[in-house]
Amino acid sequence: MKEIYLISCVKSKLPHSAKARNLYTSTLFKLSLKYAQQQKPDDIYILSAKYGLLPLDMVVEPYELTLNNMSTPDRRRWAKRVVAQLKERTDIVNDLFVILAGEKYRQFLLPEMKNYQVPFKGLPIGKLLSELKRRTSS
Repeated sequence: MKEIYLISCVKSKLPHSAKARNLYTSTLFKLSLKYAQQQKPDDIYILSAKYGLLPLDMVVEPYELTLNNMSTPDRRRWAKRVVAQLKERTDIVNDLFVILAGEKYRQFLLPEMKNYQVPFKGLPIGKLLSELKRRTSS
């Protein structure tokens, strides 16, 4: 069983193409990535509203798209795409997925996963940021 971290994309991005790990510039993304890296998982991916499952080193263009504004059918289609991408790269039945993403990013993914954790589920953004800062300070 591998441990895979999934981090949601965020609105603030660089104005030019970059590796996915560097494209997203918000404090929330940076702290989520740092937290995930400190756990030393087997892999980390970004859940991108535009690209689906995004490897950290993949170079991509900036975009303006979020699941928060998508219709339910569009979010279902997005999740179906991500599940297909996960099946290509992971063992979706046996791997453990640790998800650092909001409800709209998780909603249609979780039913497809047997083993998952959502460590910060239900925390409002302010408390989430505080908890991530606390857990990543060295």
